[in-house]
Amino acid sequence: MPKRKAAIAVGGVAALGAAALLLPNANASQDKDNATAGGTADARTLKAGDASDLAAQLQKILGDAFAGSYYDSGKQQLVVNVVSGDDNVIVQAKQAGAVVRQVENSTAELKAAARTLKTKATIPGTSWAVDPRTNKVIVTADSTVTGAKWDKLESTVQGLGSGTATLKKSSGAFKTFVSGGDAIFSQTQGGNVRCSLGFNVTASDGSPAFLTAGHCGVAAKDWSDSATGQPIATVDQATFPGQGDFSLVKYNDAGTQAPSEVNVGNGQTVQIKQAADATVGATVFRMGSTTGLHDGQVTGLDATVNFQSETDPGGVDTVTGLIQTNVCAEPGDSGGSLFTQDGNALGLTSGGSGDCTSGGETFFQPVTTALQATGATLGDGGNGAGEGGNGGGQAADGGQAGAGGQAADGGQAGAGGQAADGGQAGAGAGGQAADGGQAGAGDQAGEGGHAGAGDQAGAGGDQIGGGAAPSDPAGSAGDQSGSGTAHDGSSSLTGTR
Repeated sequence: MPKRKAAIAVGGVAALGAAALLLPNANASQDKDNATAGGTADARTLKAGDASDLAAQLQKILGDAFAGSYYDSGKQQLVVNVVSGDDNVIVQAKQAGAVVRQVENSTAELKAAARTLKTKATIPGTSWAVDPRTNKVIVTADSTVTGAKWDKLESTVQGLGSGTATLKKSSGAFKTFVSGGDAIFSQTQGGNVRCSLGFNVTASDGSPAFLTAGHCGVAAKDWSDSATGQPIATVDQATFPGQGDFSLVKYNDAGTQAPSEVNVGNGQTVQIKQAADATVGATVFRMGSTTGLHDGQVTGLDATVNFQSETDPGGVDTVTGLIQTNVCAEPGDSGGSLFTQDGNALGLTSGGSGDCTSGGETFFQPVTTALQATGATLGDGGNGAGEGGNGGGQAADGGQAGAGGQAADGGQAGAGGQAADGGQAGAGAGGQAADGGQAGAGDQAGEGGHAGAGDQAGAGGDQIGGGAAPSDPAGSAGDQSGSGTAHDGSSSLTGTR
């Protein structure tokens, strides 16, 4: 087999959906809370990646007084929740550059509420996650939760108290996004399975590999880069359900070139230099093989999702520790990459409800957790460090994005000087922002012959990617339309599990 250059995430995607880069919407309640906390005049202006680092440091400093944090994208500030009125605690957080907000529920109390939900309300079609903006556990039930199941869930949430948990309905149904689209393919006894490649990595034995969703790795062992091609990669490890949804898949050819980048179309890539932990409120981008590029915000962390089991009609596949967002996704996007504009790898698409027409909730496996569990590092060796090195620093505290590779634990103690100005978080990586007028007009074609998606061009220089579809790295049919939902030109597969 000739050496291949493995393109991350797209795997033959037909077209990219346009994604506006930053749409800040600081709501009134946040503004009020910030004002109550003593104003924002002295708070530092931060990028989302830097806010995540600062939050990890403050969690260590504040200890039990720390009750979560979120990123106010409108003000570009970190808001930290505290449950102690200790002036010294508040002063430390403010000196570090955060906005401090006093709240009622401690982290321990919110985690206890989540444990109660796990014990009493593990029902297919439900999820829960801590929302630091409301200082509550947000419980979501999809459209399949009705009758006695709904009554049980509602009763459990009410038992937690209105100040601790909130229950809401989702119009769709929670499911894993494993079929449809054009990306990585596998032939199984049940038919064709398709998913999306997430991030190229280096396995612990030094061999080239990639990360994708765990339910993809459980569904099939061998994967190809075209619907009818020979396998090019084999699943090495897979976790689903349980404590995550991730797979490590090793390329069969040890000479495979596996660059650490995400192809966002029009010849542009986002260089992925490090793994990072997600921050509630931050703007993120998702690349998937069915729907292309979409953006949204992180809405919750450490989410638990109860998927309806696909092997047991009466069972449930529970997955814990996920990132919750309002970024849309559809079947075939499973395993696709969640990342930031600055080039931080955040997550792998797991599942959710809705689609890219109606919207919905979507959940992602944190990349930092997947790397730790598999022993892999990002494709260029950057497992959680800035330009200066310190790979592997992403480990539990999320402090991997320090400037120049500086670890986020230890002596810097969250004081303002730890700020990562230079190469941290992959800032300015690889030309991912489109430069004003370079935008692809409606029918611009990619190298592989794909018709470009209509007006999603990067006008104004503030979008990731351009209007044209990427070249087809898999060598599959190049006559797809630029609609963002086209299938492989030679067949229209609907792969099911």
